[in-house]
Amino acid sequence: ILTADSIKSMVTAFGAGIGEDFDEDKLRYSRIIIMTDADVDGAHIRTLLLTFFFRYMRGLLDGGHVYIAQPPLYQVKKNKKEYYAYSDSELERLLNEVGGKDNSTAIQRYKGLGEMNATQLWDTTMDPDKRVLLKATIEDAIAADEIFTILMGDKVEPRREFIQKNAKKVSNLDI
Repeated sequence: ILTADSIKSMVTAFGAGIGEDFDEDKLRYSRIIIMTDADVDGAHIRTLLLTFFFRYMRGLLDGGHVYIAQPPLYQVKKNKKEYYAYSDSELERLLNEVGGKDNSTAIQRYKGLGEMNATQLWDTTMDPDKRVLLKATIEDAIAADEIFTILMGDKVEPRREFIQKNAKKVSNLDI
């Protein structure tokens, strides 16, 4: 993983080094914002990045520098107005607020950030005055390490057991 060009570029851009050489004082940015799609694929990419930060650049998390952008999952157009929903439950609430779904309602589910035009992306995910950011924190480092090892480790059996144990809790599954 450390030989991947994208990882090397990211480490270089941050300027703080990696592993035992990580130096928070050399960090070029006060915030590292992970911006991925709102779907399951985006969640997987976020997990990969957070695992990398946890394992190799832990100071980013400990120092409170990592944030997760929250792009919308849906756009709703009704009566020439645009609304955005960030989850299925928010979509339901929004539809109730605007009078339900009828012939004047258009709903678009975003499969990726690339489906938005530049203005939509700015208005929903990038504008500092409007965007929603989640701060990535570590509440329990031991538990986090165990989960990262299960989900991202080389051993398949612990991952399979975790999936089987937690499968009924899944609310967002792409097949």
